[in-house]
Amino acid sequence: MATPLRADDALIVVDIQYDFLPGGSLAVAGGDEIIEPINALSRRFRNVIQTQDWHPAGHISFASSHEGMSPFQIIELPYGPQVLWPDHCVIGTRGAEFSVALDIPHVQTIIRKGYRETIDSYSGFKENDHDTQTGLAGYLRERGLKRLFICGLATDFCVAWTAEDGIKAGFETVVIEDATRAIDTAGSLDAAWKRMNDMGVKRAQIGDFL
Repeated sequence: MATPLRADDALIVVDIQYDFLPGGSLAVAGGDEIIEPINALSRRFRNVIQTQDWHPAGHISFASSHEGMSPFQIIELPYGPQVLWPDHCVIGTRGAEFSVALDIPHVQTIIRKGYRETIDSYSGFKENDHDTQTGLAGYLRERGLKRLFICGLATDFCVAWTAEDGIKAGFETVVIEDATRAIDTAGSLDAAWKRMNDMGVKRAQIGDFL
């Protein structure tokens, strides 16, 4: 039997953008496999929100912005450790666009993140200083939405950080595990699930809804 949904539930679809899909500059293995399931999941939800990575050229998180550094190396920035990434989701490029295969016509709002040049942003709620707000928490509260179901890319970064910040902001938070895919660099997937489990993030499966 499908999980019963409530009027105060929201589905958050994280970063289904070309640069995170096969052929993209920061492709997540199997990222394209979750698009059709997410389309089907979205039809169970009245309230759907998307997040969108949205970086200016020369962003501080790009390895190309740091002489002699390579993607996936880690540096210290004023707000803490930062993984350096290939240039991705640059404003105005195809890589930053949502996949045309994503079919969620009733999405209600899009939260863009990472558009400040000097700070990265994985979470849909806060940038990586864990302080600068995106406005998502206020949006959810003003609309009376209390339980969040999160899917998308990538499990160990933007999905996990969104889920953790959802818990911190006081929302009941569930990750639909098989509607995500991971980058998994240097043990990041196991570390992300440990953090989420420790914080009380719940897990669900696509089959619980369809």
